[in-house]
Amino acid sequence: MDKLKQMESFVSVATRGSLTAAANAEGVAPAIMGRRLDALEERLGVKLLVRTTRRITLTHEGSAFMEDCQRLLIDFANAEASVSAGGVKASGHLRITAPAGFGRRHVAPLIPRFRQQHTDVTISLNLSDRVVDLAGEGFDCAVRVGDLPDSSLVSVRMADNRRLCVATPEYLKRHGTPQRPTDLAKFDCLTLSSDASQTRGWAFRVPRNTPGQQAEGAPTDAAADSDFDVIHLKPGGPLDCSDGQVLHDWCMAGYGIAWRSTWEVEAEIAAGKLVAVLSAFDAPPNGIYAVFPQRKHLPLRVRLWIDFLKHHYGQREFWAGPQPEHH
Repeated sequence: MDKLKQMESFVSVATRGSLTAAANAEGVAPAIMGRRLDALEERLGVKLLVRTTRRITLTHEGSAFMEDCQRLLIDFANAEASVSAGGVKASGHLRITAPAGFGRRHVAPLIPRFRQQHTDVTISLNLSDRVVDLAGEGFDCAVRVGDLPDSSLVSVRMADNRRLCVATPEYLKRHGTPQRPTDLAKFDCLTLSSDASQTRGWAFRVPRNTPGQQAEGAPTDAAADSDFDVIHLKPGGPLDCSDGQVLHDWCMAGYGIAWRSTWEVEAEIAAGKLVAVLSAFDAPPNGIYAVFPQRKHLPLRVRLWIDFLKHHYGQREFWAGPQPEHH
């Protein structure tokens, strides 16, 4: 606690620029404040402040330490508030961005429910399939699906996202069921237009050096990964589209096999409206992430929103069941 008090006193003096002003704000004698700063500098072995009779200035080391102290003190206050009955409430404006299709299904329905719990927070949701510049465009948080490029952003993985081959039971009854990925050449595959995505194609995990092996030989656990390769196929078909939601709709109408994310089709699979095929060859999952800019401290409203998402996305029934209502 002495260390915390020393940091608080240091920040107070540095922000006010005066030992006396900081002492008055806390209701203690300036000499007490001075002793705390002396003890802090002695413990760290560096000079943090240059004190003259007229003003106080930060040293280079003091400026760097100041930023860390402010972040730690805010994190400490947030931690206490989050577990205190009647603690500090989240407030302010929260700006969120998400991919259009995913955002409509799995972000937008949750926002009114989040705000019911945090009534002092206002929220803007931007749905866009372009990669938004969070810091440059003033967003607090993005939800992103898939592999993340290297960046200075902070990311929290909230759920796995797998890609599945799916078709309606009626389509499979009429045309049969593919037994291995290369069989897709004989089926109507609903694909993204070549100009819509830079995707390498549909990904599958297949046994290494044994291309004729049946589906039963596909891996069932991570320990077997070294025995398998991830391959990419570009199946064809009579229909393609630049919009993933249209491919989903065509698949639901029985026009062919589509390769879709679990977030898009898991509820339909659970309801028996779609059937997953070639499941033994599913490629390893990528992720669903909350992404936010690096900051000295994370506003309470942002941290609570990320925790809220993680709670819901971590529940299996969230993906397989009906989506939350706006109530």
